[in-house]
Amino acid sequence: MAERLSLSIAGITIGLSCDPSEMQLKVEGAATAFLVNDANPDLTVRATWGELSDATRGEKVFDSGSLWQLYRENGSHLFRFTSPALGSHPYKIASLNKDFTVGHVRLHRAFFPSDVPVYPLEYPLDELLITNWLARGRGVEIHACGLVDGAGNGHLFVGQSGAGKSTMARLWQNRTGAKILSDDRVILRNGGDTIRMYGTPWHGEAGFARPDGAPLTDVFFLRHGHGNERVPLEPVEALGRFFACSFPPFYSPDGLKFTLGFLERIVRTVPCYELGFVPDDRVIALLEELGAGS
Repeated sequence: MAERLSLSIAGITIGLSCDPSEMQLKVEGAATAFLVNDANPDLTVRATWGELSDATRGEKVFDSGSLWQLYRENGSHLFRFTSPALGSHPYKIASLNKDFTVGHVRLHRAFFPSDVPVYPLEYPLDELLITNWLARGRGVEIHACGLVDGAGNGHLFVGQSGAGKSTMARLWQNRTGAKILSDDRVILRNGGDTIRMYGTPWHGEAGFARPDGAPLTDVFFLRHGHGNERVPLEPVEALGRFFACSFPPFYSPDGLKFTLGFLERIVRTVPCYELGFVPDDRVIALLEELGAGS
């Protein structure tokens, strides 16, 4: 329990605070591995209780179709969160400035137990903060399994749900020296002359989530197959597959433009392949023989 917490995801620090006389903070699940000591935050968020209204002011910009909607009002971004269990009344509203560097989260008091610590950035808000901050020229989140081999090289296995990301993570988990950063969502950022990949708290069914990072060495677009096969991809084909598995803010023209440009840089500088595989150790042997994972 605390009145101030700091989390670092892909080198991005979020500073979360509250009034200790009114609220106590906590972090749950995989996000606990991303807690850090107080540091200079890239994004500061203040959490308070409130009596939230059914109505939300401003222009409705985007509807996720499930838990959240985005509004804009006077240059600010307003994320409105609802739950099927609670009806149409918002249980949380997050207001962020234009650059996603300062925010305020209000929790509807009636929907939370009294005197129980809370995590105001509970998913999907923590992910929304990061993806929108990244889209301002800083990086992109990818639907992928990321692992670091014993030599410190980063290998990215990209695919939508069901493509085999968690399966690939499990196959590698007992490999000597291998570290699984995530089995579902990985962040890519500019590392100067290289692209760096990072783990996130938003894991898949295998539950892998580490805060580490590594230089991106190669990219594999997963496909279930009757055998194991690595096929090189031309940049234009790799770009389309990458974008289909990315998390850009579709409501931001500038964010979309940056995401496409950033992914284009990756596919032109990092080897990209289609990887057809069967779910056993033979695919790892193939990749090691071809140079990945060695």
